[in-house]
Amino acid sequence: MGEVITIGLDIAKSVFQVHGVDGAGAVVMRKRVSRAKMLEFFGGLPRCLIGIEACPAAHHWARELQAMGHTVRLMPPSYVKAYLKRSKNDANDAAAICEAVTRPSMRFVAVKTKEQQAALMLHRARQLLVRQRTMLSNAIRGHLSELGIVSAKGRNGTGELLEIIANDADSRIPLAARDILKVLAAQYSTIGAEIASIDKSILAWHRSCEPSRRLEEIPGIGPIVATALVAEIGDWKAFRSDVVWLPGLGWCRSNTPPAGRTSSAALRSKAIDTCGGFSSPAPWPSSAMLRSTAQGSVRGWGN
Repeated sequence: MGEVITIGLDIAKSVFQVHGVDGAGAVVMRKRVSRAKMLEFFGGLPRCLIGIEACPAAHHWARELQAMGHTVRLMPPSYVKAYLKRSKNDANDAAAICEAVTRPSMRFVAVKTKEQQAALMLHRARQLLVRQRTMLSNAIRGHLSELGIVSAKGRNGTGELLEIIANDADSRIPLAARDILKVLAAQYSTIGAEIASIDKSILAWHRSCEPSRRLEEIPGIGPIVATALVAEIGDWKAFRSDVVWLPGLGWCRSNTPPAGRTSSAALRSKAIDTCGGFSSPAPWPSSAMLRSTAQGSVRGWGN
C-alpha cells in the first residue's frame, strides 16, 4: 500500500472519522480520532487532499488544516450523498467524502474567514431575536383579543396595545392579566432594543466594507442584505452564475422548483431567510445583474 494522498473527514462533536486512500485508490487508513487529538493526528501526516462536508464548524477545521499545509475542499452534503454506497454511518460517510472530493465535476464551498463567520453571527442572532419579537407580539395580540381588545396589523398596532397595557386606568384589563402582560411588554421592548443594537453593528460593518457599500447601489439591496451577501459569498468572481453560486454557499436549488415559483423567486426567498426576514419593495435583482456588478463596479471583491 502506498502513502495516503486523499482523506475523507467526517466531523462530529466529539469523535471524527478518517478515511484515507493512496494514489491508486486503495484504502490505507480507516481511523476514529477524538476532537482533542485531531490537529495532532493531521500534523503527523504528509500533506494531502482533505475533503469535508460543508457546515459552519467545517470552516474552522478547514482553516486549521490549511495552516498545516494540507489542501482542504468543502462540499455541499447533498452532493456527497450520491457517493454513499451502504447504510449511513460515520465510516461510510467518510468513505463517500473521500470519493466525492476527487471527482472532477464536484463543486466546492469556499472556506470562510473568521471575519465572515462573525458577520454571519450578527445576522443569525438578529434573525433569532426577530422571531422572538414576533412570537411576543402574537402572544400579546392573542391575549388581548380574548378581552375584546384588537388593533391594526403591524408594529404600529402592537404599539397601541403596549400603550393600553401600560395604562393602569384602563379597566378593560383585569389586574392579574395586566401584571403578566406587562412582563411580555417589557420583554418585547427589550428585544427591540437588542435588535436595534445589532442593526447598528451591522451598519457599522457595512460602512467599513467597500464591496458591501457598492452592493447597496443595486435596487432592492440595503445594508442588511448587502452585508449578508458579502459575508456569505466572499469572492463573487469565483462563481460564474447562481447555478454555481448556490452550491458554493451550501445551498442546493432543486431541479424542479415548486409550481409558480421561478428560480429567482426561490433565490430571493433564501436570501430573505438568511437576512432575518428583511424584505424590500424594490424588485429583487437577477443573478445577471449581481454578476455584472461583481465583475464591473465591485472591483477588488473579496480582497
